[in-house]
Amino acid sequence: MRVRWLGWAGVELEAQGESLVIDLLGRPEGVLEGTPLSAPLPRVTPPSTEGDVLAGLCTHLHRDHTDAGALARALRPGGQVLHPHSFGDDAHENLWLLKADGELTERNLPRRPMALWETTRIGPFTIAAVPAVDALGDPQVSWAVEAGGKRVIHLGDSMFHGYWWRAAHRYGPFDAVLTPINGPTLCFPHCQPPSPYPGALDPEHAAVAARLLGAKVALPIHYDGFHIDGVYTTEPEELSRFLDAASTETYKVLTPKQGEALTL
Repeated sequence: MRVRWLGWAGVELEAQGESLVIDLLGRPEGVLEGTPLSAPLPRVTPPSTEGDVLAGLCTHLHRDHTDAGALARALRPGGQVLHPHSFGDDAHENLWLLKADGELTERNLPRRPMALWETTRIGPFTIAAVPAVDALGDPQVSWAVEAGGKRVIHLGDSMFHGYWWRAAHRYGPFDAVLTPINGPTLCFPHCQPPSPYPGALDPEHAAVAARLLGAKVALPIHYDGFHIDGVYTTEPEELSRFLDAASTETYKVLTPKQGEALTL
């Protein structure tokens, strides 16, 4: 299996001449239109197999992880978009999901909502929806993917939780764990009062999560990106802090350049 980091949380996986993408992002500037940013937007790279991708996996329906336009360009005709099942209820609860959900519908992209622990096979890939926890309480999964005897898990922007051992037991150990490391604190108007704790894995939490998942290799993602003072607040030096936190772990940390392919 070949793994290619595409920027932010975007990843391309290739096996046996086929590919899928996870959390593909094509237009970072479109995610928070009209919102003043306090840091540069993340750089992103299109998949090398754009236009011929088998499936697009979305860990959750936030627009920085579900970009309908980028998926429409990447997928081959009939290519599916996999995402978590909805929790239902009203527009207030689902505020952060409505935009991406509507854009997928407008693009008429084939969609397959996946239940927790559900497994499917697409081409050479066996794909499992692993429970994950979103800081806003929105539906989120991690994607465990196996092909050619290699196993990876993509953690989206999950925060720390207690499903690690179950994921490792069912689908691990993992040749590669793709983990967020930026650990933002969030203060969104519809989710009040805000939590002071990281809304996604921070460097220290990510280092432990990779250990609990039985990683052979950890690949940091979801860093050097969005920052909005008082709304989506991150701390500097995310990557160096992760490298420090993981320096005593038994797994390797690899930091390929954006768009560079890594063969497991």
